[in-house]
Amino acid sequence: KEMAEHVSFSVATDVAVYFADPHAPWQRGTNENTNGLLRQYLPRSLDFATVTDARLDTIAAELNERPRQTLVWMTPSEKVNVLVAGRLSAGIDIPTVLRDPHEVRRAQP
Repeated sequence: KEMAEHVSFSVATDVAVYFADPHAPWQRGTNENTNGLLRQYLPRSLDFATVTDARLDTIAAELNERPRQTLVWMTPSEKVNVLVAGRLSAGIDIPTVLRDPHEVRRAQP
């Protein structure tokens, strides 16, 4: 059910969704790399009940400002800004989820 709405997401964002084969971590290198980066902050033994929203926001900000080789040494934040600016200049509406992720989080039950 995790990606049950992948078709709606693809239509709304014009982003293709791909699924890796089971037990094939080499097919999802960015995901595996990101998991490793997150484990620097959040080890497996961590009790997540002790992690505050403020701490998660700090971790997200640090990771989103870290340059990535796969983005030609841009940060994820820079890359999103470039993509959004390109879509706006082309007259393409930006889905709400890309406009303000904090609003989406607050709107969830």
